[in-house]
Amino acid sequence: MPSEGRCWETLQALRNSSKGRLCYHRDWLLRGEDALEECVSLPKLSPFSGWVVDHILPYKQENPVPSSETSLSSGSASALDQPSVVPRSPVGSSALSPALPETPNGAQSKQESQHTESMALQSSRGIRVEGCIRMYELVHRMKGTEGLRQWQEEQERKVRALSEMASEQLKRFDELKELKQHKEFQDLREVIEKSTREALGHQEKLKAEHRHRAKILNLKLREAEQQRLKQAEQERLRREEGQVRLRSLYTMQEEVLQLNQQLDTSDQHKDLLKVDLAAFRTRGNQLCSLISGIIRTTSESGYPTAENQAEAERALQEMRDLLRNLGQEITRACEDKKRQDEEEAQAKLQASQIQQGPGPHTQSPVPNQGPGGTRNEDLQMKVQDSTMQWYQQLQDASAQCVLAFEGLTSSKDSQAKKIKMDLQKAATIPVSQISTIAGSKLKEVFDKIHSLLSGKPVQSGGRSVSVTLNPQGLDFVQYKLAEKFVKQGEEEVASHHEAAFPIAVVASGIWELHPRVGDLILAHLHKKCPYSVPFYPAFKEGMALEDYQRMLGYQVKDSKVEQQDNFLKRMSGMIRLYAAIIQLRWPYGNQQEIHPHGLNHGWRWLAQILNMEPLSDVTATLLFDFLEVCGNALMKQYQVQFWKMILLIKEDYFPRIEAITSSGQMGSFIRLKQFLEKCLQRKEIPVPKGFLTSSFWRS
Repeated sequence: MPSEGRCWETLQALRNSSKGRLCYHRDWLLRGEDALEECVSLPKLSPFSGWVVDHILPYKQENPVPSSETSLSSGSASALDQPSVVPRSPVGSSALSPALPETPNGAQSKQESQHTESMALQSSRGIRVEGCIRMYELVHRMKGTEGLRQWQEEQERKVRALSEMASEQLKRFDELKELKQHKEFQDLREVIEKSTREALGHQEKLKAEHRHRAKILNLKLREAEQQRLKQAEQERLRREEGQVRLRSLYTMQEEVLQLNQQLDTSDQHKDLLKVDLAAFRTRGNQLCSLISGIIRTTSESGYPTAENQAEAERALQEMRDLLRNLGQEITRACEDKKRQDEEEAQAKLQASQIQQGPGPHTQSPVPNQGPGGTRNEDLQMKVQDSTMQWYQQLQDASAQCVLAFEGLTSSKDSQAKKIKMDLQKAATIPVSQISTIAGSKLKEVFDKIHSLLSGKPVQSGGRSVSVTLNPQGLDFVQYKLAEKFVKQGEEEVASHHEAAFPIAVVASGIWELHPRVGDLILAHLHKKCPYSVPFYPAFKEGMALEDYQRMLGYQVKDSKVEQQDNFLKRMSGMIRLYAAIIQLRWPYGNQQEIHPHGLNHGWRWLAQILNMEPLSDVTATLLFDFLEVCGNALMKQYQVQFWKMILLIKEDYFPRIEAITSSGQMGSFIRLKQFLEKCLQRKEIPVPKGFLTSSFWRS
């Protein structure tokens, strides 16, 4: 296009003109009109001009320079050399020449320099002022540069400080992190250790439980073994008891058959008797058949029980009573026959005297007299009937008591057996603990026995025991307690004579509160020591020697009879216990009541002994033991009558004992004789050794 080509030529022409060759700073494009105004506006002085005129020019006038450059350079140098005269700019370096902005290129610097030259031509003073201003701006710029450098250094220091602080914080952070990790590790370790401890504790607990269970199992095994041994022992005892009962049944059968034969021999008195002997023989045969049936039944079923034995004993006793009644009938018939014969003889004699007339008086024959003028007929071997009745009543009561608790002793139930053993221990152990240590200890034993008999629970073997645990418990405890008292006399008192008094005082107190126990004590005492009745068992025709020896009180084991010394020792212990019981009373009981078995029974025993024929070695021993223990109490009770009896023993009974005592058995007789002679000489029976005084009960 022709018009476009002309435009380019115009533009080229303008570019080549003087104004077109001017260099413009590109920042001016941004400034716009402000930059043009600066070009056309008049030059303005710096805000520091007044300060320069007042402070710098007077100093320059005193030191003039040849030219403006020298002035400028010297001013600059002097200003640099003397920084103390340079004022601090109240504003930044950008405010020194607001009308002359900086340009990045050389064109702007050139224009400024031209402008400065034009201004210098206008005024020499202005030139100097401008030079000072330039110098000040230079100084100020240098100071700004120095300040910037210091600021940069300060910032670098701050950056380094911040870097160091950040590094330290990083280190602290790392330390905190490490500490946290360490704590977590420790916590984890503690948790692991805790779980380990818990596991070990659980393991120990399991081990303890295992040991405990093993211990329980061992105890159960031990208990089972003990139970087995106990059952075996009980079975052995049952067999032994059965064998003893069986032998006893055979003995009773033998005695019943012998008694039945005696019934048959009574035919010779048939003419004298007014009763029918057939009834006696029929009943005797029935009793023989009864005992034979019992033996046959028990032989088939095993061993006889206590009930079988009691039934056989009742049959035997009935046979004895039957024979005794028959004997009484025969005796009565014989006496009647004798009396009739005497009456007939007397009638015949009178008739003959009447026929022959009166004759010399005939003296009746004098009966034979024994030593001391006492007739032999006054002494006998049998005890009085009333005493035998009393003896038999006690034995029957003891047998009934045994039957009352037969269910407890023969029970197969383990619980019943345990109750029986606990009751037996509770009854017998306190009696074994009786001693002469102190009255308070004796009272504890008494209270324990009394509580047991009263139905109260007592402690035995770490368990609570009471007779109310079983309906037959009271009968069992009473029987075993009485048996233990007598056994203590047989064993403990026989070895230690002083032990008779504490045992006797407890037995007397229990007897007073529980009379049945006293009757059982007498029954056991009479059975083991018949001389305490007193009763001398007679040997019956057909009786086995061992059975007779047992009736006399001897212990027979495997057909071997105990030694005489041991026999006398046991009899002595039981008589001493009996002599102590009849004179002692429980001090804490009711003293207003009478003794349940007092000194009157001792007087009766002594009188009946003296009315019976003495036994070699036995009578002298028992008299000495009885009088040594009970003589002082009898002396105080009966006084003159007692001394009369002592004189009777010395003058009449001693010769009888001496007459039947062999030379090898004189020890007991001499001991009794010396004791009574000493007592008669002193006119006093001494208090027995070991007697319980009032001081004993205060201890």
